Amino acid sequence: MEALLNDPGMPIDGDERRVGEKRMKGQVKVVHCLFGKIVLRRNYYYNSETRCGRYPLDEHLGLQDGYSPGLLRLICRAGARDTYEVGSDDLKAYAAVEVSGRQINRVIDKVGPVLRSALEAERLSPEAKAVPRMYVSCDGTGVPMRKSELEGRKGKQVDGSSKTKEMKIGCVFTEHPSGDGVAFRDCDSTSYIATMQRCGAFAGLLRNEALRRGMGLADEVVFIADGAAWIWEIARTNFPDCVEILDYYHASEYLTEIVKLLFGKDSDQGDVQLEAWKKLLFEDSIEEVIAQVRGLYQTRTCDVQLVKLKVNYFENNKERMMYGTCLEKGYFYGSGVIEAGCKTLVGRRSKQSGMFWSTNGVENVQAIRAALYSNRFTSYWDKRNAA
Repeated sequence: MEALLNDPGMPIDGDERRVGEKRMKGQVKVVHCLFGKIVLRRNYYYNSETRCGRYPLDEHLGLQDGYSPGLLRLICRAGARDTYEVGSDDLKAYAAVEVSGRQINRVIDKVGPVLRSALEAERLSPEAKAVPRMYVSCDGTGVPMRKSELEGRKGKQVDGSSKTKEMKIGCVFTEHPSGDGVAFRDCDSTSYIATMQRCGAFAGLLRNEALRRGMGLADEVVFIADGAAWIWEIARTNFPDCVEILDYYHASEYLTEIVKLLFGKDSDQGDVQLEAWKKLLFEDSIEEVIAQVRGLYQTRTCDVQLVKLKVNYFENNKERMMYGTCLEKGYFYGSGVIEAGCKTLVGRRSKQSGMFWSTNGVENVQAIRAALYSNRFTSYWDKRNAA
């Protein structure tokens, strides 16, 4: 391979002197590839007026930081799947290639923004097909950050400070209703986005991902999430015609907390009441649940203000809590897909013990990780290498 690449007769795009350039022959470069190290001797062209230089052979081969495209791809994959040091060990064990954890970090910091921009620029995917039902969901999870990233940031610590910043995660997946009322995701249909950008920017990215997946071709779009106000504002402004569903398990948790406030912990009467209210939820009778709770807190000794606060959660989301209709139409009514995404996509990689991130650092590694979990990593590198 080294002899082939150093063959002076090999045609190389742009390997000719342009106006204003000076050519320097035989510049030596050590390149790391999947087969080991090779030494290249190539031409360098420098324009003193523009102060720009170029190595046509490096550009022709797609080299970056002395790595071949094939090795660069493995480095990004290894660094996105686990810590940089573990990635370094894996490359050595699986490919007999030695790349330090620090160097993997540098590569990801360079490739991450380019990959993110390329994937965000994609519009309707060639694989997008008309589907009867598309789901969109999102959530947020805290990522431990460096102190310099948290200056002046309010949080949940005793002193009012914060240890984390929120990573927002969005997902899109599809379903072909089976007709028997049981919802199953289409195999390998889930794609993700992850960013620390503010809600407005994140909302645009989530909408673009849904459009790329063929939202305009879907018979119906279902938006499912927990009760966070910022999430439903995204649904209102970016998915105005969607079916909105509040995650049933969050609703159930709120009901359980209300029962504890009204009847006390581990109360038999409370257990009976809880099951009765859950049954009403699956009869689309959320209004009846709200009325019964209001009637009870007026006659029982409890923290009335706290119960009212919990009831407001149901009042604000009652149109999204038609779980009987969900069952009838075969909708998903749990946000398990995005909850798992928070743990798998972000938690396993970016929330390990002792980790403290910069914003750019975690954005870059999560961009590559999202591409991996969205089945877009391979296509990105295929297009990059073909360019």
